[in-house]
This record gives sequence, C-alpha cells and structure tokens, in this order.
Amino acid sequence: MAIAALNVWTGGPLLALWIGSRAQGEGPPTMTAIFVVVVALSVISLVSLRLLGYLNRLHEKLTGQTATVRQHTPWLRSMRGERPQYGGVEPTLTALERILVVMVVTAFVAFEIWFFFFSSSPIDNRTGRSALPVSVLPG
Repeated sequence: MAIAALNVWTGGPLLALWIGSRAQGEGPPTMTAIFVVVVALSVISLVSLRLLGYLNRLHEKLTGQTATVRQHTPWLRSMRGERPQYGGVEPTLTALERILVVMVVTAFVAFEIWFFFFSSSPIDNRTGRSALPVSVLPG
C-alpha cells in the first residue's frame, strides 16, 4: 500500500509525462502531447486508486479488521447532525488511511524543503539563499 500510495504522486505523473514525451516528438509542445499527458495521468490515477482500494480490502480481510464506523456518503447525509452514534466504539484509522496521511505529510514536507531551500526566486531570478551576490553583466 505504501508503494502504491507513493506512486500516486511520484511514479504516476512521471509515467504520464514519459508517455506524453513519446507522443510529442521534436519541437515545442503540442496540444496532442498535452492531451495525451492529461488522459494518461487520469487513467494512471484511477488505476492507482482502484489498486489502493483493492489492497485495503485485502488487508482488512487478511487481518480480520472491519471498519469501526460505517462510512456515510457526504452528499446523502443530513446536515442537521442526525448521524447515528456508535456507543462504545472509538473511530480509528485503517492501515490505508494511515499510509495516505503519512504520504500527504511527506509530500508537503518535501515541497516545503524544496520551496524554501532549493527553488529559484521568481522575483529576481536567483535563489536568494546564498551569501554570494549576483554579478550584473554590463549591457
């Protein structure tokens, strides 16, 4: 499940870009290649999410775990707080939910590290993180 969850935000987009690059060929980007990337990413994401659902059901079956609280479809439930209360049952996260939480936090931390320490500055076209001044070429 961890590998599948990691590939949702790393391997899937990279595979979609690779497929789009095969459709592109030489020259500037074309709408055909962009369309191929969007379709490929949609299909890859759908397959990845289906795989995660299957792995979650398999894990629950093998470990004998069941959901502690019945999931209610958000658009079908009342907004007046009429949800049933489950006495003595503490809602817990499933293994898949824990893995997805860890993956989202990891992706967020990786983005923050990249943004603050490695990305270039869009304001003056330099990183802004070094002590070395930017030399200006005489024009």
